[in-house]
Amino acid sequence: MTTTREPAPADTIAPTGTGETAGSAGTGGPAADGRPGLLEVDGLTVRFQLRDAVVQAVTDLHLTVHPGELLAVVGESGCGKSVLAHALLRLLPGNATVTGHARLRPPTGAQVDLVGSSERHLARAVRGRAVGLVPQSPATALTPVRTGRRLLEETLRAHGHTRREAPAAAERVAAEVGLDPADLDRYPHELSGGMAQRLATALALAPDPPLLLADEPTTGLDRPLVDHTLDLLRRRCDAGGAVLLITHDLAAARRVADTVAVMYASRIVERRPTAELFAAPAHPYTAGLLDALPERAFRPVPGHPPMLTDLPPGCAFAPRCDRATDVCRTPPAPAGGPGRVACHHPLTLGAPA
Repeated sequence: MTTTREPAPADTIAPTGTGETAGSAGTGGPAADGRPGLLEVDGLTVRFQLRDAVVQAVTDLHLTVHPGELLAVVGESGCGKSVLAHALLRLLPGNATVTGHARLRPPTGAQVDLVGSSERHLARAVRGRAVGLVPQSPATALTPVRTGRRLLEETLRAHGHTRREAPAAAERVAAEVGLDPADLDRYPHELSGGMAQRLATALALAPDPPLLLADEPTTGLDRPLVDHTLDLLRRRCDAGGAVLLITHDLAAARRVADTVAVMYASRIVERRPTAELFAAPAHPYTAGLLDALPERAFRPVPGHPPMLTDLPPGCAFAPRCDRATDVCRTPPAPAGGPGRVACHHPLTLGAPA
C-alpha cells in the first residue's frame, strides 16, 4: 500500500482553530463548544490499481468525529464505506494508494497522522489501543486456533490486565455483547455467524479505545441482539467515547446516530444531524434511499450505481437523478461539515455545499 501525505497549503486547510476547509464548513473543525475532533479526515482518497483499471474507492472524503459522537456512514454495498474504515487503520492491500489527511487526537498522548505514520507506530500505538475495529467479516479476522476466551484474555492482558484479572474481565466483556461464558470456550469455527460477530465486537471493546470503527456490527444478529449491540455502541458515546458506524441499515443509523453521512460512489454526498436528515433529506440520493424504506414509499432508487472503475464526470448520481442539468457534469463541493450537501440542486437547505 502506498501512502502520500500532501502538504496543506493555505487555501486548502484553514489555520488551526478555524477547523474549516475550502468548499466545506466544519471539515476537521472543532465542536460547537470549541473541542477539537477526535478524528478529523480531510480529502481522504483511496485508489486500487488493477491490471487494466483503477478502482476509485474513496474520493475527497471529509468528516469529523467528536468525543461523545456516534457518526453513521450509510450507503449501498460497494460505495466505499468499508474501505474508509480500513484506510483509517491502513489495513489495505498492496495495490492501494492513500492520499489526503486523517488526524487522530486521543484524549492522552500526541496527535497521530493516520495516513503518514509508520506501520510500526500504527501497530503498537493505534490499532486496538487508540482505535478499535469491529470487522465486517469476523470469520476471517478471528484467529482460528484460539478459543474466544483465550482471544479475549490475551487482548485484555496486552492492555494492562493481570493474568489473574483477565478471566473475570473477559466474561464481563462477553456479557456486554450477549455471549454466554460457555460460548467463550469454543473456537471461531464452532460459533454461529452471530456469535462470531459478537466475539469480534467484544475483542474491539475490551481495550476501551477512545474511537471505535464498527463495520456492519449487527451482521448475522437477530433483532433483539441488533438492538442490544446498537444500544451498547450508544452507551459508549454517552460515556464520552466515539463511534464511526458503517452500515447499510438506515433504521440502525436512525436509532443511535447523532449524525449521518450518506456515501454514494466513493463520496460523501450529505452529512446532517440524524433527525434533520430523516425529516428533510437534501440530496436526491438520500431522498431516494429513504423512499425505498418499507415504512415510506417502498420505491427503489431507479437505475444502478456506477462502477467505481468507470465513474461519470461530475456528480456520480446525475445519470439517475431527475433534477440533473448540465452543471451536474462538474463536481459539487464536498459535503464535509454537518448540514452540508454535495449537490448542485439540493432538495432543501436552500443552497449547495
